[in-house]
Amino acid sequence: MPVDELKQRTIEAIESGRDAIYRIGDQIFDTPELGYREVKTTEIVADFLESLGLEVEHNIAVTGCRSFLNRNSSGPCIALMGELDAIVVKDHASANSSGHVHACGHNIQLAGLLGAVYGLVQSGVLSSLHGRISVMAVPAEEFVELEYRESLRKKGQISYFGGKQELIHRGYFDDVDMSIMFHALDMGDNKALIGPVSNGFIGKKVRFTGKESHAGSAPELGVNALNAATLAMMNIQVQRETFKDSDRVRVHPIITKGGDIVNVIPADVRMEAYVRARTIEGMVDSNDKVNRALKAGAFAVGADIEIEDISGYLPILNYPRMDSIFRENLKKLGCGDNILEGGDFTGSFDFGDVSQIMPSLHPMMGGVKGAIHTRDFHLTDKETAYLLPAKAMAMTVIDLLADGAGKAEGILDGFIPPMTRESYLSLMQKNMNRIEVKNMDV
Repeated sequence: MPVDELKQRTIEAIESGRDAIYRIGDQIFDTPELGYREVKTTEIVADFLESLGLEVEHNIAVTGCRSFLNRNSSGPCIALMGELDAIVVKDHASANSSGHVHACGHNIQLAGLLGAVYGLVQSGVLSSLHGRISVMAVPAEEFVELEYRESLRKKGQISYFGGKQELIHRGYFDDVDMSIMFHALDMGDNKALIGPVSNGFIGKKVRFTGKESHAGSAPELGVNALNAATLAMMNIQVQRETFKDSDRVRVHPIITKGGDIVNVIPADVRMEAYVRARTIEGMVDSNDKVNRALKAGAFAVGADIEIEDISGYLPILNYPRMDSIFRENLKKLGCGDNILEGGDFTGSFDFGDVSQIMPSLHPMMGGVKGAIHTRDFHLTDKETAYLLPAKAMAMTVIDLLADGAGKAEGILDGFIPPMTRESYLSLMQKNMNRIEVKNMDV
């Protein structure tokens, strides 16, 4: 069957499932859950996949699920992904009583993912494709609730805080050759953005320990941990001129505990921070400088310090040949001039980790208004947000796997990944450090 006919059948199938796709996106929006807690969301996705006659593996990384299309086919394997978790934006109009809300559009990702799966299954085109499709609903993209995730790690339930990191660690990408997903973004009247780049980051938890004393009558007998933290943040500020402009470094610490009561010299002060950069080398270099600044703040007042570095996410890499296929399918769907090229994001996505080990595609899609992670983010156009990416992803899979998977094989032929799974996991372990300095013993 000609490729164009395979695509047309798939588009028609997606159109026939329009109401079901809209319902699943809205249902997930109404069920916001944070990372590694997405129990109900996993069930919603798994039920949808099972309704299509697919076998589903549940709770692949505490939560999340996976299924296969064309499980027994030979040829390349493509992973189609969507993310399960919500975020906390307490002032969002749709936030639940805990402040949880899909203000990053992960419900849109899942609707697009499931729409693509619906079209590929219901159209009957799978028998014409040479390769497998791994469908993954992935937990824990948002890097939040670090204490909770640390508790899971101590219990041996996870090794990494990010869902895709954990799935790489567990081997779920070992049989995958290339990966595709998308993210929602307000682009005005535009429909899509192709070829974004992003920063990676290293997460940090910091504890300054001083000595309590009465703040009014005997401050000279104390060691002020809050002063140590304040100096540390000033030290970070004066490091900024040493960061390369090309590395797009961002360091943003917060004090999560500033003391206990106002008339006692603070002896226990906690901080969290991200150190972001455009390159892995920039991440490591700037993180070393931040650690130096933190230790100097503690040393200045004689406080002890503990620094825990946590493996965050890696920068996204672009693969122009995959971008080109997706772009052409968007044009066939009528997007025309409403496609942006490139995009510079100093935030981070854990899809960056996947892009370091295989050819990957991560466009941004419209149909929303407002900045992500804010009270202003909301869905405005379900057809653009849900159906357009479903169609474009399904069409891209057809291009890659039709005609003996010639286009996929062409991309993979001679491809050498920037990282192997082993070198990736080695870097993750290298970025997980604990530093302790006992200045009060000096």
